[in-house]
Amino acid sequence: MLPNNIFLKIIRKEIPAKVIHEDDLCLAFHDVNPQAPTHVLLIPKKEIRTHADLTDADAGVMGHLHLVAAKLAKQLGLSAGYRLVINNDEQAGQTVPHLHLHLLGGRDMTWPPG
Repeated sequence: MLPNNIFLKIIRKEIPAKVIHEDDLCLAFHDVNPQAPTHVLLIPKKEIRTHADLTDADAGVMGHLHLVAAKLAKQLGLSAGYRLVINNDEQAGQTVPHLHLHLLGGRDMTWPPG
């Protein structure tokens, strides 16, 4: 993992972020380049490069990320619906080498997504 990964810097509080949730396992903050009226990134504090790098030991943190996403969706008023996205590697649009979930809402989502 790159020591200068922007998400690690956010976790270490080296650069600011508009944090809306933090606990021992994860951090959630508003995306600086939102693709929807609500666009929150949820990242594990554990360094995991991509979704493909998950192991059985990561089941708990992944379940936790999903539970936090559901809690935040409710907190942010996304009762009409929301989308969770995980991009895996560059071809899929992953731009930061640290696993993260996008919580998107506040507008109609199209299908297919891209």
